[in-house]
Amino acid sequence: MIRKLLVANRGEIARRVFATCRTLGVATVAVHSDADAGAPFVAEADQAVRLPGNTPAETYLRVGKILDAARRAGADAVHPGYGFLAENAEFAAAVTDAGLTWVGPPAKAIAAMGDKMAAKALLADAGVPMLPTWTGDDQVTDFPVLVKASAGGGGRGMRVVRDRAGLAEAVASARREAAAAFGDGTVFIERYVERGRHVEVQIFGDTHGTVMALGERDCSIQRRHQKIVEEAPAVLPPGLRERLHAAAVAAGRAVDYVGAGTVEFLLAPDGDFFFLEMNTRLQVEHPVTEAVTGLDLVRLQLLVAEGEPLPLAATPPADGHAIEVRLCAEDPAQGFRPATGTLHRFALPGVAGEFTPLRGLRLDSGVADGSAVSVHYDSMLAKVVAWAPTRAEAARALAGALARAELHGVATNRDLLVRVLRSPAFGAVELDTGFLERHEEVFAPLLPADQLPVAALAAALAGAARRREAAPVLAGLPSGWRNVPAFPQVTRFTGPDGGELTVRYRLSRTGELAEWSLSPAAASTGPDGTAPGGDAAAGDPTPVVTLVEATPDRVILDVDGVRRVFRVHRVGSAVFVDGPDGAASLTELPRFPLPTAELAAGSLLAPLPGAVTRVHVEVGQRVTAGDLLLTLEAMKLEHPVLAPTDGVVAELPVPAGGQVETGAVLAVVDPEEDPR
Repeated sequence: MIRKLLVANRGEIARRVFATCRTLGVATVAVHSDADAGAPFVAEADQAVRLPGNTPAETYLRVGKILDAARRAGADAVHPGYGFLAENAEFAAAVTDAGLTWVGPPAKAIAAMGDKMAAKALLADAGVPMLPTWTGDDQVTDFPVLVKASAGGGGRGMRVVRDRAGLAEAVASARREAAAAFGDGTVFIERYVERGRHVEVQIFGDTHGTVMALGERDCSIQRRHQKIVEEAPAVLPPGLRERLHAAAVAAGRAVDYVGAGTVEFLLAPDGDFFFLEMNTRLQVEHPVTEAVTGLDLVRLQLLVAEGEPLPLAATPPADGHAIEVRLCAEDPAQGFRPATGTLHRFALPGVAGEFTPLRGLRLDSGVADGSAVSVHYDSMLAKVVAWAPTRAEAARALAGALARAELHGVATNRDLLVRVLRSPAFGAVELDTGFLERHEEVFAPLLPADQLPVAALAAALAGAARRREAAPVLAGLPSGWRNVPAFPQVTRFTGPDGGELTVRYRLSRTGELAEWSLSPAAASTGPDGTAPGGDAAAGDPTPVVTLVEATPDRVILDVDGVRRVFRVHRVGSAVFVDGPDGAASLTELPRFPLPTAELAAGSLLAPLPGAVTRVHVEVGQRVTAGDLLLTLEAMKLEHPVLAPTDGVVAELPVPAGGQVETGAVLAVVDPEEDPR
């Protein structure tokens, strides 16, 4: 039996495996980079071994370092998690050659499925339906197509191409990204199915010859070809579930599969389905399967690795419905640009449990208050899962919990996820991999623009209460009180969109809010054309507000006769306001700002730390708006930097290979003067 398990991974998947190990009495070992030294998964392990360095290439991808860590800690088994070396056949073989128990499929099965072209040929012979596939861009006969990395997954190295003109660059870019993420730049091309659904089947095999399906998941809602919403069971027409399960089991039997695996299919609108790939590991989205089956899939992995037969006679029926979302540090409004920084607060209400197949709300998180979100790894912070008797109830519960969450310090995709879960199209199961492209309305922030003034007022009143609480003299005066009551208090913020907001308010001698205003006004009318707090003819967007209570971290306002509670959290100059309609992140500006250096007109700044991998233009070159200037690599993805306008490249201060911090000048483009 396994006595001490080393998890060759990080973040929430390491914590997930540790949770099951604790229930089974298995000791745990974490490995960690320097950047992860203070991460929650390191603290939760019984032992931890440092892997010197920060990048995956220096740490989590180094087979020798991980095996040495297992030897030093006395581990007798290794669990790979997902990503990194999880689907590396050489790593699996090296673990077993070292006399350790490998918690995963045999190296032979990993190798067979790791070469996606060879896997397609093998499984086609087993009767699994396939899409037309090409290995060279000159072989492609029709469009659109999808360029895919032969090694790895997670959407990295994938590009949709709709005409031949863009194919060569898409192949080259996919090769670079795949090589950076997986160490293998091999790509292939397959037909792209419009409005296809991504449906996958969880399979499990043991060393006694059993391979069975444990249900399926719909993972159609994706960004950058990476899943962000997953659910089980999938909503399928009659008879299709059985066919999908049979094809997935046939794929597993074709490679004598052992352990947890996932066979992914593309479901076409006409009901046909096609093999995409087989992931020879535990999937990110495995919790939804656990929620509807009641099984602990990590426990099954450990039992199978110990040589035990699967304790199941048949595919378990799905009980209820489960939906999972991936909460990521990224800004959907900026092309899902990853965000870095310190997560000052991470609080989700109503969580029934963590990392276990509980009913209700489950949280699988790799972060906690104070966690650093670095540029070295991907942007996922946590997975939030809701189980309920019906799909509609699960979606409502999950959306409600996310909307009430306090997520402070880095931008997240929370608002997008809530809007997806609440959208009529999602409720009607109108799903496919192009969902986000067709539903631009889900990119709107939860907090309506006409509610931002009240949130800013709450932030200003909380700030005044904080200063009054810390006042060394005259502490009995009301917060915000002035000796000359005709003049208002003034607080300036930078708003969520980067614009400046000025809140003016005046309190009476009894501490009541006498008047207030915001400039510039966030909105002049509501959705129905009526000015908030008044009518359209009045032209006054300022609602009638009564101050009920104001403390440094809680403000209660009566807004047009409706009482609202705002939670306010301040870190330095950053102010985070969570209210009943949504959240706002503000930055309080100093009353007397210091002079700063002025940037040259046309400066393009780095949105996050990273490395300039390629520079595509030269100083003095004429460019047009949208031209690719350079490529920035961060959080395992390439980020193109485009010319914002027609003009001439005036400066390129960072050469290829140069490292940059957030806000560094990447290029300067002198705009062309309008000849008119």
